[in-house]
Amino acid sequence: MTTIAVVKKNGYAAIAADTLTTFGSTRLAAHYDASHDKILKYGDSYIGICGSAAHHLVLESVFRGTPNLKLHSKSEIFESFRRIHPILKEEHFLNPNEDEDDPYESSQITALIANPSGIYAVYSMREVFEYHKFWAIGSGNEYALGAMHQAYNRFDNPADIARVGVEAGAEFDKSSALPLTLYTVKLRNEADKQWKLFQHPALETLKTA
Repeated sequence: MTTIAVVKKNGYAAIAADTLTTFGSTRLAAHYDASHDKILKYGDSYIGICGSAAHHLVLESVFRGTPNLKLHSKSEIFESFRRIHPILKEEHFLNPNEDEDDPYESSQITALIANPSGIYAVYSMREVFEYHKFWAIGSGNEYALGAMHQAYNRFDNPADIARVGVEAGAEFDKSSALPLTLYTVKLRNEADKQWKLFQHPALETLKTA
């Protein structure tokens, strides 16, 4: 699988990914793989893709043939992935079935997105999430989330936090490995969107007691 992380802090967003590809028990490391970057660029968006190794080529092809996709809000991302789903099925032979009890067809794709509007995740049923701080996907995501939770208040640069997350995934997940690739983007209108952590009044009482 993989470890991919996104982070938002101090007016910038960063996305990072490991570079290992696996086929069953076979490992294809970056120094053997001429196309080891799991992050692709579409306009001003960086998209880290998790799942089948075929996803990267398929999405590159879809994005080349669909120039007007919008990825700058939850609703735009949802509509864009809804729009490309029939293309994935009809032109790229996607198998949309995961579980017979699933409510919707699956895109079989999990991805993280970083662009000037923020950081997002897209899951296989086209669920879209926007994040205030950080997130991670892939088989190493739990290690990455724990590492970034500890690093977030210690580092000012989101690239450093994303690096810590992917390095933790590569350290402990058997299907992730270094080197990593990393990209940063400047956020726009971040002052207007700044998130304030809600604190329960009881916590304030304890803090001032």
